[in-house]
Amino acid sequence: MHRYRTHTCGALRSADVGETVRLSGWCHRIRDHGGVLFIDLRDHYGLTQVVVDPDSPAFKLAETVRSEWVIRVDGNVRNRPAGTENPDLPTGAVELYGREIEVLGPAGELPLPVFGDQEYPEETRLRYRFLDLRREKLHKNIMTRGAIIDAMRAKMKAQGFFEFQTPILTASSPEGARDFLVPSRLHPGKFYALPQAPQQYKQLIMMSGFDRYFQIAPCFRDEDPRADRLPGEFYQLDLEMSFVEQEDVFAAVEPVITGVFEQFADGKPVSKNWPRIPYAVSMQKYGTDKPDLRNPLEMQDVSEHFRGSGFKVFARMLEDPKNRVWAIPGPTGGSRAFCDRMNAWAQGEGQPGLGYIMWREVEGGSAEGAGPIANNIGAERTDAIRAQLGLGAGDAAFFVAGDPEKFVKFAGSARTRVGEELKLVDHDRFELAWIVDFPFYEWNEDEKKVDFSHNPFSMPQGGLDALNGQDPLTIKAFQYDIACNGYEIASGGIRNHRPEAMVKAFELAGYDEQTVIERFGGMYRAFQYGAPPHGGMAAGVDRIVMLLCGTTNLREISIFPMNQQAQDILMGAPSEATPRQLRELHIRTNLPAK
Repeated sequence: MHRYRTHTCGALRSADVGETVRLSGWCHRIRDHGGVLFIDLRDHYGLTQVVVDPDSPAFKLAETVRSEWVIRVDGNVRNRPAGTENPDLPTGAVELYGREIEVLGPAGELPLPVFGDQEYPEETRLRYRFLDLRREKLHKNIMTRGAIIDAMRAKMKAQGFFEFQTPILTASSPEGARDFLVPSRLHPGKFYALPQAPQQYKQLIMMSGFDRYFQIAPCFRDEDPRADRLPGEFYQLDLEMSFVEQEDVFAAVEPVITGVFEQFADGKPVSKNWPRIPYAVSMQKYGTDKPDLRNPLEMQDVSEHFRGSGFKVFARMLEDPKNRVWAIPGPTGGSRAFCDRMNAWAQGEGQPGLGYIMWREVEGGSAEGAGPIANNIGAERTDAIRAQLGLGAGDAAFFVAGDPEKFVKFAGSARTRVGEELKLVDHDRFELAWIVDFPFYEWNEDEKKVDFSHNPFSMPQGGLDALNGQDPLTIKAFQYDIACNGYEIASGGIRNHRPEAMVKAFELAGYDEQTVIERFGGMYRAFQYGAPPHGGMAAGVDRIVMLLCGTTNLREISIFPMNQQAQDILMGAPSEATPRQLRELHIRTNLPAK
């Protein structure tokens, strides 16, 4: 007999009744029923009920074991007494009558219980992550993560992609976040950078003649953490393809992502035939470039109904041509209580309030507008707004006004709030969409200059001609995202593979040709020697797993995450370097005053 087990704790069935077996695992739960001990023994594979009564030679030792002790049990498999079976447990038809117990690893008093999924402070959960990971829900999430990554790999290979691993120690690159720097001992005063993404390497792989590349790539960014972004590091399904246009990338990626969602959606509907939503349309309709399409509400521009109207606040704003008035429809929200609640919410968000119109049914079945705005603009304009928004009696509309660039984020939040409050959002489905036609550049107000708005290596729509002859802030890029349920889960683009266009694109953002050669020398040189048209994207593994596991926090699907202060409190990172380490690296610290 094997030293520790003949079966796992999830293996025994009715066919094993009468067998003498050996199990090893953790004491998940211990119950004393009138002097008979019931031990739920757990391992990675499942749980088996062990019964030890006073007649068993193991009884005396069994009385001493406690929760999360690791024990070995030898005994006989028998059917559970009639009426005590557990149909929710794969091993629920049988139990093990324990005759011999060996304590393999006693456990001290637990800082958090493993049985159950009750909430505990993050500090405790991360410090004792090895205990937290024993809990059923989190353990299942981590196993689901592995299965999702396996499925991604299989689907990518089925599409003809080949897996490559790119370097971890590389050169610094302006990807939009701070680099993690690694000092070089062999080259004093110089630093490697951990890759924010394998962007340049995957393009160089295309230069090297490998047609379709992918990897589950670790990425490192020294940026502030948040619930949907882990501090420091994350993983992405990274891919690149040669001789492709935007539609070719879509045709390759869409079935992979759809297939993964369908495989792990646990029966929830997954959208097919993803819509293609231009960035500008997404911002105007949803107030975000990662819309949650489970929310049916779409904002509309209603500026013309307020221009020259009796509602002077909006009418005066519209004298500035850049200002607009947007309406957020609120079907079934036409009560004073709801409108006042939305107004109070807006004030809590730092806004002066949230204007609204309510429509009430009047004699004859028609709808009449009510509220201060309706009173000021009159019945004709009020009814025109109602007709444009497709609303009726019992409904409401909410308004935001000013410069859309300044109010768009709040408008998007208000749309989300209205949809959630009115229970219009179907949470039991996955809605995916392509967001396309991103602006290539944006205005950096702090530095008073044009900056890249997305990925500096993407192809501008119109190519070199657009870069030479068009206002940079009007140029769109062959850049695209995948949005799902309010999250950006993937981003990519067709690459700018012509060296003269690459230099011009960076020149408009304030980088001269020499800087481009110094910062991106490898790729610049590669472009001189026959560069194929190519494009690709990267999908966020962590966010996809988070959505499929039904959580909103990435720490629930990551095995050893850091806390919100970017600290690994289990391992004690980051930690101070020893004087000897600093001498070897020719580094002297200059710490801020406390």
